[in-house]
Formats: sequence, structure tokens, C-alpha cells
Amino acid sequence: MSKLTPPLPKFLRPTPPRPGQKEAPGRNGDGDGDGNGNGNGKPGRGEKLKDGALEGTAQVVGYLDERTGASPFLRGFLYRKTPKGTNWFYTLGSATMFAFVSQAVTGVFLAMYYEPGVSRAYESAAHITNEVFLGELVRGMHRWGSTVMIVLLFLHLGRTFVFGAYKYPRELNWVIGVLLMVLSLAMGFTGYLLPFDQRSFWATAVGVNIQASAPVMGPYIADFLRGGAEFGGATLSRFYALHMLLIPGLLGALIGAHLYLVAKLGTTAPPWLRAEKKELTKEEI
Repeated sequence: MSKLTPPLPKFLRPTPPRPGQKEAPGRNGDGDGDGNGNGNGKPGRGEKLKDGALEGTAQVVGYLDERTGASPFLRGFLYRKTPKGTNWFYTLGSATMFAFVSQAVTGVFLAMYYEPGVSRAYESAAHITNEVFLGELVRGMHRWGSTVMIVLLFLHLGRTFVFGAYKYPRELNWVIGVLLMVLSLAMGFTGYLLPFDQRSFWATAVGVNIQASAPVMGPYIADFLRGGAEFGGATLSRFYALHMLLIPGLLGALIGAHLYLVAKLGTTAPPWLRAEKKELTKEEI
């Protein structure tokens, strides 16, 4: 190694051999610097960098695991058993979660340019579409992604019902899934008003008035959504807060509980598969 070459950082240096462990030949050699050694069994600089990077990664992972104890949970979550007959229908839940993540990411970028005011909401939405770089693409992904998420969610619930995955011991997971469906519909309803054009304004007015016709609590919920007796700036601010803060937080918490129960209880086999009968021997009887 040249004297002008700076030494490797400590975390990139390979770990010395443990007591009683034989040192690899050429471990302390410099090699020829091309990553292939120098022909004498000594590793080159490229191999040392690779080994050091792997060792550093292992040390970071070990550091985090020692302080969080996450390896048992991750091992149970990632290496759980799956029933025989698993097919593409079982990917609807993952597809729905991917759609939610896409909505969250695109929503963050839209919120950077959107202004939730009566006089600026429509102009800011038009500014995103017409002037912001890739704004029309991101807004289109967010707009149509909401429809895709609702469709995938209903397909996932339908698959769960047909396959009987709502039965014991997975009743709580089914209830959480229904709550996720309600919150997703509320997410779409609150987001529809945000462009604040004629179509979104009157569609939201119809939806709130339908809610007001519900018995007992209907008028109170409608007044809460409107922020008063009439539609105005308070309505837009309230829908924006629900769409950006409250509902996404509840969705994230319920999705976490949903995934935990899926990992803990596992998935059900398709209904057309039956358990195999095992013949018991005399010793087992």
C-alpha cells in the first residue's frame, strides 16, 4: 500500500481473528490494489473494502438489534409459515397497503404546494397541475390512486369473507379491516373537497346533507363537518385537517395492528383445500 493512501476507517477494517481461529492466508497483505490480489494469496484492496463494508453493516445491525430486540419480531414476521394453496388472491392486502403508501407519499408532495384557503385553494390546485414540475403526474397518481385503493380494499375484504378468514381466532382482525374500509371512504370524501371547484363543492354539500338526514346524531355530525350552519372557509379547513392529520394517523395505527395480528395468527388456507388425514400407528395411539 502506498504511503500516500489514507488508512481505512475503523468500521471498514475486518475484525481480527478470535483466539483459536486460524487467520486467513494473506489477511494482512496489501494486494495489488485491483481487488484480485497479487497472485501470492493476498487479498486486494477491493476485497478488503468489500469485507469491511459487510463487517460494518453487520456491526450496525447488531448494535440496533442489541438495543431494540427486534430480531425475534422480524423473524416471526418475515419467516412465518404459509398454508398450502396460497395464490395471487393473497396479495390483495399487500397491494392495498402499497396503494396507501403511494397515497401518503404523493399527498406529502401535494401538501407542499396546496393552500387550504377559500380564495387560494382552487388557484393552488391549478398551480400544481399547470406549473409545478411533474405536478400533474403526482396529482393524477393521488387522484386515481384513491380509487385504486378503495377497489383493492373491497376486493381484499371480499377475498377474506369468501375464504372464511373472518372466523375464530381472526374476528378482531376482521373488525379492524372493516374500520379501515370506513376510514378509507372517509379519506376519499374529505379529500374530494380540497380542489374547491364547483363540482367538489356541491358534491360535498350533497354528501354532508345526506349525513344530516341520519337519525339522532346526523345533524350534529353535519354541523361538525361544515364547521357551522353553512359551507365556507371553516369547512375547507376542517376537511383539510381531517384528510391530512386525523384520518391518516388512525389508518396508520390500525394498519400496524392489522399486520401484527396477521403475523401472529397467520393466514387461512383456501376453502377448497381440506386437512390431510394422518393414519396413526399403534405406538402413537
